[in-house]
Amino acid sequence: MCGLTGYINFDSNKPADYSVVKRMTDTLIHRGPDAEGFYVKNNVALGHRRLSIIDLNTGDQPMYNDDETIAIVFNGEIYNYIELRDELKKIGYSFRTSSDTEVIIKSYQQWGVNCQTKFNGCWAFALWDEKKQQLFLSRDRIGEKPLHYAVYNNAYVFGSEMKSLFAYGIPRETTLEMLEVYLVMTNIPEPHTFYKNIKKLQAGHYIVVKNGSVEESKYWDLPEIDENNMLANKKQIYDNFSYLIEDSVKIRMRSDVPFGAFLSGGLDSSSIVGLMSQISPYQVNTFTIGFNEKVFDESLLAEDIAQKFGTKHRRGTVTKDDFTSTIERIAFHYDEPFGDSSAIPVDYVSKFASEEVKMVLTGDGGDEVLSGYTSFQGIKLGNIIKVVPEPIRNLLPILNDWIANYFRGNLRYLMNKASSVVRTANLDFPRKIAEKTAFTDYSSIKGLTKDMKGIVTMEDYIEDFMKKTTYKHDFYKMMYVNFKSDLPNDSLVKVDRMSMANSLETRIPFLDYRLIEFMAHVDKDVKMQGWERKSILRNTIGKILPPNILSASKKGFGIPLREWFKEDSFENTINNNLSNLKGILNSTVTNRLIQENRLGQRDNGNFIWTLMMLNKMVR
Repeated sequence: MCGLTGYINFDSNKPADYSVVKRMTDTLIHRGPDAEGFYVKNNVALGHRRLSIIDLNTGDQPMYNDDETIAIVFNGEIYNYIELRDELKKIGYSFRTSSDTEVIIKSYQQWGVNCQTKFNGCWAFALWDEKKQQLFLSRDRIGEKPLHYAVYNNAYVFGSEMKSLFAYGIPRETTLEMLEVYLVMTNIPEPHTFYKNIKKLQAGHYIVVKNGSVEESKYWDLPEIDENNMLANKKQIYDNFSYLIEDSVKIRMRSDVPFGAFLSGGLDSSSIVGLMSQISPYQVNTFTIGFNEKVFDESLLAEDIAQKFGTKHRRGTVTKDDFTSTIERIAFHYDEPFGDSSAIPVDYVSKFASEEVKMVLTGDGGDEVLSGYTSFQGIKLGNIIKVVPEPIRNLLPILNDWIANYFRGNLRYLMNKASSVVRTANLDFPRKIAEKTAFTDYSSIKGLTKDMKGIVTMEDYIEDFMKKTTYKHDFYKMMYVNFKSDLPNDSLVKVDRMSMANSLETRIPFLDYRLIEFMAHVDKDVKMQGWERKSILRNTIGKILPPNILSASKKGFGIPLREWFKEDSFENTINNNLSNLKGILNSTVTNRLIQENRLGQRDNGNFIWTLMMLNKMVR
């Protein structure tokens, strides 16, 4: 993986400035510590920082076509580059390097902007075509690799991270338009950002800049589905799934440098490690992070997998001791508010792994591909609750809340979740998503922002978002939200920024587009058989895993913020890291949320962290 940046002046007579693009590129050195390169000609400037994974000797960028009329800067990997290179050779193309970057250039020469549909990988790239006087920017289907841009001062400016745009001179002029959405989702969804002048190129989209115009188009989306005629033959589904996930792992193990895998001890990452161990002729390196708080710790399960498959395993521990420095570090790398606290352990495990390898495979995306989140169980339970007579249904959460008042800690947290399922059973989909997504009660978020004008409500955002799909059943609607919002706005942002902060490449086998498109057509009752999550994975790759992995509860790289924030020693840390919000959010509500967490009445740990990340960006 790498970092890219650059700009094009709309006035073709205004030359690009090397010192400007050098300054922009220097901000991305963590994404590519191995090399730098520049293209500066007439009104166009491209900059690149390289993390060398494939073709170590001849893969530097910018890379050019044979007559140097095409230049490209590229972040990512094209996993099927060998197959594409062979296809292009048969057409008549020759290659000077063994890199996937050159495959992109030749694919563009052959198929134009449609070359994107040929790629199986993760990418963001900017390609300058001098003959056409055209800048072509593309982002991968799912959004694994980022690309930000701004139209400012009669120029089009872009970069892997917003800090390179700030280095160009784009002002940090903030907007609170998406504040409520952020407080619910813990991120600011594409194409929006926290800044008035900057946007994100959406996943599965591309931009062409030509003759002073900027045109964005979509080249990929989730497939249309016939909900009355979904795939239901279990044997065929299991066979196809097994082939696709195994091939996805295989092509993502193509590397010229040492690599390994993140291993949380959960079903998804354990399955990836199991497949890697069967494919690789060498011992697999695995890395995990544990916690002193046992309810959050999966490291013992990870050790079971490591022993089962004979991996070279390393374990680190995340503690609260350097929490303050963690806040500063994460704020720096995200450039805008990002409230998913699992960024903390991802940062730790990335740093830990980067000391041994330059690339890892991860189990991310499994919950999305397999429809494996507990929210899908909640949808099924909600449909059952709807059958209960309304007077009884309305009484259940009231009774549950009354009983919950007598409890604290884990039991109280479970009762809060149960009450939420009952309350949301009859809500329309946008409100249901708002209630289920928030890390605290949605009414409190409304209370935080009740006096603010001009902000987008979460219900309005989801309602507008869902207009882009024809999916009908809540199960498939949730699948759509997972793929088109949760992944590109949260999970993939988290993994990209924290791995790149440590100059580590991540590859995600579950997000092979072939697998995504296939699984989108699979019937919900095959994906979740009864109340069993990830039934397809359990009945295929799961058969090679130890039984305790299959029966373990879901944890992932969660972090015990709720426990840390209960301690007296964190009182000043919390107050100091919320000070900038006093004139923006309702302080009475904020103080109540902190107190609820301290007393064990509600798990508000991640929400307090979400506020802290917002506080770091408010100026």
